[in-house]
Amino acid sequence: MISTGDLRSHLRHIVNAALEAVSPQRCLQSVTVSEGRLIVRDLSIDLARVHRIVVVGMGKASAGMAASLEGILDGRISDGVVVTADGYKVPTRSIEVVEASHPIPDARGLAAAERIAGLVEDAQEEDLVIVLISGGGSALLSLPVPGITIAELAATNELLIRSGAKIEETNAVRKHLSQLKGGQLARRAYPAQVLTLVLSDVPGDPLTGIASGPTVADPTTFSEAASILRRYGLWDEVPQSVRDHVTAGIRGGVPETPKAGDAALARVKSVIVGSGTSAAVAAVEAAEQLGYHALLLTTTLEGEARTVGRVFAAIAREEASTQGPVPLPALIVAAGETTVTVTGGGKGGRNQEFALAAATGIVGLHDIVIAAVATDGRDGPTDAAGGMVDGSTAARLLSVGTVPEESIKRNDSYHALATSGDLIVIGPTGTNVADLYLIAVWANPRQTPS
Repeated sequence: MISTGDLRSHLRHIVNAALEAVSPQRCLQSVTVSEGRLIVRDLSIDLARVHRIVVVGMGKASAGMAASLEGILDGRISDGVVVTADGYKVPTRSIEVVEASHPIPDARGLAAAERIAGLVEDAQEEDLVIVLISGGGSALLSLPVPGITIAELAATNELLIRSGAKIEETNAVRKHLSQLKGGQLARRAYPAQVLTLVLSDVPGDPLTGIASGPTVADPTTFSEAASILRRYGLWDEVPQSVRDHVTAGIRGGVPETPKAGDAALARVKSVIVGSGTSAAVAAVEAAEQLGYHALLLTTTLEGEARTVGRVFAAIAREEASTQGPVPLPALIVAAGETTVTVTGGGKGGRNQEFALAAATGIVGLHDIVIAAVATDGRDGPTDAAGGMVDGSTAARLLSVGTVPEESIKRNDSYHALATSGDLIVIGPTGTNVADLYLIAVWANPRQTPS
């Protein structure tokens, strides 16, 4: 008979396999140099026609991507700088790595963004600018428009994060407060050739949404940005400078972000080298090797974390009682990004809140374990990546006077899961794609007697 501890061990192995599959080193294996040409899948660039190669990047995986790219290009890089989050720096030779604050921008991110802007502006028509993008890039690449300070941008960013806004909504606002997001980095690099290599953390892998799409056309507008701020009750909460700038944009006093057909984007090529789908597929393969019947449910999971967590608990119960949608033992995988509307004063993140909510739906059931994991190793403003819960999680909490539902209401999932021993703490992973959600069901669970 398999134990809950065995199931937990299985899920840890599966998570590790998924993280390995989306490491920068693995993802950049699709980038090679052969016979003087830089090849990325079906894209080929004649390096003999390139005068200088400049590398810039932003995101939690950008340092690892930069180190791998240095090995691939073998001394061909003329200059470069990437900005990553604290704790994600790795050694590089010719590309400078700057650490900055995430998810709230800071002065270090501002300085790095200014340096990146200067590098791409200096690029000439015969140069190649390689842009390395990964999750976290929106907050890390912070160069606000004139009239908005980095502190005002940070305040706006924090309001959006706490509001429950979807990532694409948050990014629509951030693009219109930035000098580089929403295609504006590519506009500065023109007429140089631009190659963007992307490690996607956004469900569905839309290039416009990953790191707020600094090298692709932006379909959003100032009017949409204003509507989003009003929808979440933030219009009167954001700094006056933000309202003034967005209003000026609506009235035509500030140029819009580049749109489809903009000449400044004509020499840009973008390739997604890894994504949440890559991690989810690897999780399925690892589960099958352990003897599970594995199902990839979705790679575009969204919704309020506590609600989706309860839905996953219901899926687990259905799987256990009916052996559907797959035979037992079963491993159900999803990837995506939920949201949290913060109304309490607790500590946590979307994956921890998801896990704690899921625990309330499998109370007393054996042979079920549910996990939610941030692939970057950090869930919200915490040192945890998420949570892994089972049928006894709620009982362990109640035994020490912690009511799971009350912790969820206070957005205090971190302390609850720390109390029950269900936090996942793995540290910075060096990568960042969509979050992973896993349900393991080994056999028809036995109900603990009440």
